[in-house]
Amino acid sequence: MAKRILIMGLPGSGKTTLATALKNHLIDIKHEGYGITVEWFNADEVRKKFNDWDFSETGRIRQSLRMRELADNSLADYVICDFVAPLVEMRNNFKADWTIWMDTIEQGRFEDTNRAFITPTVYDFRITEQDAAKWSVFVADHILADQRRPVFDWRKETVQMLGRWQPWHTGHRALFERLLERTGQVVIQIRDVQGWQGSNPFGLEEVKQRIRHDLDPLYQGQYEIQIVPNIVHIGWGRGVGYTSGEEVFDEKITKISGTDIRKQMGLK
Repeated sequence: MAKRILIMGLPGSGKTTLATALKNHLIDIKHEGYGITVEWFNADEVRKKFNDWDFSETGRIRQSLRMRELADNSLADYVICDFVAPLVEMRNNFKADWTIWMDTIEQGRFEDTNRAFITPTVYDFRITEQDAAKWSVFVADHILADQRRPVFDWRKETVQMLGRWQPWHTGHRALFERLLERTGQVVIQIRDVQGWQGSNPFGLEEVKQRIRHDLDPLYQGQYEIQIVPNIVHIGWGRGVGYTSGEEVFDEKITKISGTDIRKQMGLK
């Protein structure tokens, strides 16, 4: 599956210019002896193709889902999508592997977009100057450095780690490390529960970022993150080859509480 790169920011911030430079730079690089394939989707061109110029909240969300679908269907190694993505829901929909925030201007040319734009709190790169030649090299080098680490093998035996992670904490890290010893790789599944039962304040994007911040770069390539529905029961048929079990830790780990951590943060 292609790795997804989101370049977001207000109109006029330099998204398209950076996308062009980044695409060209990635293509020019030889990575482990092979050429890199890159596909780029520009929001305006996509809207033109689908004849969809609806900039209401519904229209914007539909556009984010469309961009994600185009990225998922790509056969390239990397997909770059540049669009404003003013809403957190749009960024969550796209599920970027890397998010680049073009924070180069205070106001765009469209007042409705300025009003709708929510400043991101979670991103991988924050660009504060319009210098595409410089920043395309910087971003590409960091992305490729990530990719040189171990590669997650989807056919290899894997441990599933399902939870809310509200928030991810040291107890979760200990569980991850214990499970990693079983097969050498773990899929961390994030339940989509923000606001559920009034005690889950963190959105998917922030949860994912917190996990990555804790586990990278040491464990890159040994885990994948998946967004899943609010799963409350797991069932399987007879003889399917799955096992399950509770991991037991000492009191220092088991007494770590997400509820207590949220209270310390002033959250429910």
